[in-house]
Amino acid sequence: MYTEEVFKRRNEIGGSIEVVCGSMFSGKTEELIRRVNRARIAKVNVEIFSPVADTRYDKSALVSHNLNSIPSKTVAASAEILPLAGHIQVVGIDEAQFFDDGLPQVCQTLANSGVRVIIAGLDMDFKGRPFGAMPQLMAIADSVTKLHAVCVKCGQQAMYSYRLVPNESQILLGEKESYEARCRNCFNLDGQI
Repeated sequence: MYTEEVFKRRNEIGGSIEVVCGSMFSGKTEELIRRVNRARIAKVNVEIFSPVADTRYDKSALVSHNLNSIPSKTVAASAEILPLAGHIQVVGIDEAQFFDDGLPQVCQTLANSGVRVIIAGLDMDFKGRPFGAMPQLMAIADSVTKLHAVCVKCGQQAMYSYRLVPNESQILLGEKESYEARCRNCFNLDGQI
């Protein structure tokens, strides 16, 4: 339920949608954690949500590849976020590519009610194709930050998540044993596209 104080504070801050995207190992979750921590320093009510499908680390915390963490809530569907965000001024959403197609509308609803929404996710899958709801989220965002990793083959700027294991499923949870960051040239040399 929205209290008058929360409504006033939300209007002071103004709603927005920020998308942080890029390949695996580019620092998307680190950036989400950084932005949320800055909001906490400003004494703003924050909450982070992640999809229940992401089982790699901790169900009650958002954990980056560098093992930095911050408390979060897991949800099975994007519609679960709205009832949990009634008093929140900043909503963080990690691994947005794993959410259902309703996520863009949830983010629009939150932003239109004065909430700052910060979204992190892969913009492309392992074949270099747009991933999940990320294209729609980037289209409605007030700002988009594209981060790059370092290509493990040549050291150039990497924007692709190269899959090392033979599996054609679009979603395959994994870390360095399953993926590596590649630049366009090294990604194409091994024929993943």
